[in-house]
Amino acid sequence: MAIAAARRRLRERPLETTVLLSIIGYALVIGTFVLDLPIYPDLTLSQVNTLSHLTAIINAVTTVLLVFGWYWIKVGEIEKHRAAMGSAFVSIMLFLVVYLLRVGGGSGEKSFVGPDLVTYAYLIMLAIHIILSIVAVPVVLYALVLGLTHTPAELRETAHARVGRIAASAWILSLVLGVVTYVLLNHVYDYELAAMIVPIGF
Repeated sequence: MAIAAARRRLRERPLETTVLLSIIGYALVIGTFVLDLPIYPDLTLSQVNTLSHLTAIINAVTTVLLVFGWYWIKVGEIEKHRAAMGSAFVSIMLFLVVYLLRVGGGSGEKSFVGPDLVTYAYLIMLAIHIILSIVAVPVVLYALVLGLTHTPAELRETAHARVGRIAASAWILSLVLGVVTYVLLNHVYDYELAAMIVPIGF
């Protein structure tokens, strides 16, 4: 009964639900970067690197799920599409937990060290990745809330398809750029640790 009532409220107020969930998500991330929250364990550099590798793997898996989800809806495989997109959301929630643990428990951020031209390219890709990550949150949540609270037939009367295309495009590009910047920072070039001010690397 309570689940049915909650589902009905979500269905009737998808925009309000999206705004609330977005605010909670933003508050968690901003709080971790700005406040010294005593909820994270102190991590060694080795542990930070392990979590960095894990976030890259999660991003890669999420990207694959999103691409398959996009393909399946194009060919009319609705249940496979829903499963892929739902799994992608669970995957990105796992990413958020690991990422916040790494940032909150680390003693600094990695600053990219490489040739000037590569550094500029890295910073541009990183900036696009961060901006898309921030902007995509409410769009992804709105598409998800609609998808979870409406039948496939009902979704045709909503903005789910249009919003979903925007959400998936931004999300995939952000994830791909995140993996590319991770590889450049951790495997191709070098880094130095700097005091954490803003999220500048994996």
